[in-house]
Amino acid sequence: MAKTREVAARQSVVEACRSMASLGVNQGTAGNISVRWRGGLLITPSGLPYDEMSAADIVFMDMDGGYSHDLVPSSEWRFHRDILAHRAEVNAVVHAHPIYCTAFAMCRKEIPAAHYMIAAAGGPTIRCARYESYGTPELSAAVLEAMEGRNCALLANHGMIATGPDLAEALWLAVEVETLARQYAAALQVGAPVILDDAEVAKTVEKFKDYGLRRKGKGKVKKA
Repeated sequence: MAKTREVAARQSVVEACRSMASLGVNQGTAGNISVRWRGGLLITPSGLPYDEMSAADIVFMDMDGGYSHDLVPSSEWRFHRDILAHRAEVNAVVHAHPIYCTAFAMCRKEIPAAHYMIAAAGGPTIRCARYESYGTPELSAAVLEAMEGRNCALLANHGMIATGPDLAEALWLAVEVETLARQYAAALQVGAPVILDDAEVAKTVEKFKDYGLRRKGKGKVKKA
């Protein structure tokens, strides 16, 4: 039974990776995904095309960064591990390079509360983490700082991160964040977007405690 659950968890990572392009949150084989698993994490391997990836290719890593696998874990394993280590309510991390999020990240601009769905981020902005080289402890520290009180973040000159209590919700949030970035980019072309005040966002964040991705027959995933 335990082995069956592990295979299912590994396969869910593979399927989520393959779905990122069709959902509009990634291109090619960029990005990486992890889920919490048995005191450590299951994470995508480095450099393996998603259409060639199988459940057995997903790497188990302990929280000390150790692993035993023929494949090397994603070069971004540090911020995956550190998010899971510091955020007990997070069980899945999605990192991708969607076009609009990455465009704002390249300009080092946060996404403000131009739409009430910003509440899905957990606060009135989606912050942009300072630039640090990929795969480094410094990038991991910058990510944790940008995600303080948030469920997602942009990474300067890089991409975005979305988290969730499970992989389906993390992937849902990644789509929502890219949609917000796209809408905000369009609004900037139309004119000057009106930004919701912090009180309104806080009210919506409270309402969102019972809002988000729902499962048929199961209701919403409950956050810790």
